[in-house]
Amino acid sequence: MNTEALSLTTALILGLLGGSHCIGMCGGIAATIGMGSNGQQRPLLLLGYNLGRILSYAAAGALVGSLSWLLRDQPIMLALRTGAGLMLVAMGLYVAQWWSGVTRLEVGGKLLWRFIQPLAGRFIPARNLPQAFALGTLWGWLPCGLVYSTLIWASAAASWQQSALLMAGFGLGTLPTLLLTGLLAQQFKNLLQKQFTKGLFGSLIILFGLYTIPWGGLLSP
Repeated sequence: MNTEALSLTTALILGLLGGSHCIGMCGGIAATIGMGSNGQQRPLLLLGYNLGRILSYAAAGALVGSLSWLLRDQPIMLALRTGAGLMLVAMGLYVAQWWSGVTRLEVGGKLLWRFIQPLAGRFIPARNLPQAFALGTLWGWLPCGLVYSTLIWASAAASWQQSALLMAGFGLGTLPTLLLTGLLAQQFKNLLQKQFTKGLFGSLIILFGLYTIPWGGLLSP
């Protein structure tokens, strides 16, 4: 598996294992979608909401990835890749529930959210597909330490396209927890809640974070 495929797989795992966190951050708003509409519309509205949310993640990834020209400077590239690797280690610790320091990144995002939240409130409850999609695109900017840490990691990608792809992959990874319903969803949630599962995937993410750090550049004189 090449580095790009490994990175995308890691992004999917981050979203998948961060699903329980997403329930706390986005579960409440998702529950309001479809209020005032018939039950047959609800799956479509949920899909539209999540599509908007994922596109927001991808747009944020493209935004930070557009600074990839900085990677032409060797010291900056070294610092950025080191920071990305350390951030990935921190996310692995969070997924494994060994340390939750990445949630402190949410503090800075609250300033921006003050301006976005009133606009997002206009689409609550979402009664049609355009409203659900608009709500998702706005709610994707909700201050979230897991999203921010993934964004910092994705910023070290080689291009803005790759950064956007990684953030989209992260968003896709969160879909199962937010979309699945019924017995299958409960079984899936139970699997994700097992400490063994969290520890296993968290350890894999930590290993990839250590792999991302350019140790040769750091140790060279």
